Amino acid sequence: MDHYMIETHGRGHSHLQSILDVRVNMSGRSSTPGKTRGRKARWSVKPSDMSEKTFNPIRAIVDSMKVKPNPNKTTISLSIGDPTVFGNLSTDPEVTQAMKDALDSGKYNGYAPSIGYLSSREEVASYYHCPEAPLEAKDVILTSGCSQAIELCLAVLANPGQNILVPRPGFSLYKTLAESMGIEVKLYNLLPEKSWEIDLKQMESLIDEKTVCLIVNNPSNPCGSVFSKSHLQKILEVAARQCVPILADEIYGDMVFADCKYEPLATLSTSVPILTCGGLAKHWLVPGWRMGWILIHDRRDIFGNEIRDGLVKLSQRILGPCTIVQGALKSILRRTPQEFYHNTLSFLKSNADLCYGALASVPGLHPVRPSGAMYLMVGIEMEHFPEFENDVEFTERLVAEQSVHCLPATCFEYPNFFRVVITVPEVVMLEACSRIQEFCEQHYHCAEGSQEECDK
Repeated sequence: MDHYMIETHGRGHSHLQSILDVRVNMSGRSSTPGKTRGRKARWSVKPSDMSEKTFNPIRAIVDSMKVKPNPNKTTISLSIGDPTVFGNLSTDPEVTQAMKDALDSGKYNGYAPSIGYLSSREEVASYYHCPEAPLEAKDVILTSGCSQAIELCLAVLANPGQNILVPRPGFSLYKTLAESMGIEVKLYNLLPEKSWEIDLKQMESLIDEKTVCLIVNNPSNPCGSVFSKSHLQKILEVAARQCVPILADEIYGDMVFADCKYEPLATLSTSVPILTCGGLAKHWLVPGWRMGWILIHDRRDIFGNEIRDGLVKLSQRILGPCTIVQGALKSILRRTPQEFYHNTLSFLKSNADLCYGALASVPGLHPVRPSGAMYLMVGIEMEHFPEFENDVEFTERLVAEQSVHCLPATCFEYPNFFRVVITVPEVVMLEACSRIQEFCEQHYHCAEGSQEECDK
């Protein structure tokens, strides 16, 4: 057993001075410097289990691509879901001015509550409130982007060893976050032949006693699909029957083309508790501002105080989103003109129609027409491209030969498709489609026994 000697060093008989100058000698000897006991010095620094379990399929696939673009052709990137990349889509001047005003006021340079300023949460609640899905400030938690909103929802609903239901194809972050937390991911299928509706029977078959959350992404990344009211009601029926809460990822809410209607999921049900995730990133074209939110819809008090309190506790890990953006929220939500939203959606719809029309006539490709968001999914008839093993090789060679970047849908757990981002300028969209067509025509081969089809 080690012995500890406490030595006091003071002047005179001052009791206080002696207490203030206490030295602890843990060597068992005098305070004379010498060799001390302890574990053998050895460096052993290892990454945490969470970091080891964190895997982003998009980064893994894209970073492993070794091919270089064709130096004779300008690179066209249709792979990044950032509407600001090409500079043709920018936020409204009112939004920018709101940020300038918030900064100039000097009121928002300090810490805010971890769930956001009360006044800012009141503005978000007011913006999304409706009779079918009422909201108050207490139902809103502000987050650092929609990604953090999703992370908080998963963290409050699921424990390691439990499972969640995730769409396939679907946003890769769901799986990245869940698996890093030890949560099992079960993939339910979306059906391209039905405009990416959910295979409800297959989805329900995945639910067991460990299922704690169903993720519904509408409008969809990567599909650009928008669920009808009747389909959403059928999803809610499954959730109610199985008593599974829903995480509704609606970051693309209202980014829907004119010939389609968007229905916020929470407006269609009073019996299923729903955590809706959204933010400024897409609808206001400011993804770098990192402002998201969680809307708590719990009409029957199924979540109770426990889930609300849990979200508050989890939000305290990073002390909330940017205070400058919070200060600008009131003006952003109230003063952004409708014309801004209309112009953005008109542009996206025009580009979607252009891309769909161009690729629908390309041999070996089957685009699925989108109804919203910023994406279009394209099926590849791999039997007509025998030199490529899969969609990853297909898109790699597209880069090498045509300098056109598209994400292989293997990134979204859905092989033999690729995703096109439709936010680029129209002239760039036309050029990209032309190059994709040229690429396919060069590599297309008739499958055995299908010569008649090839002659069409």
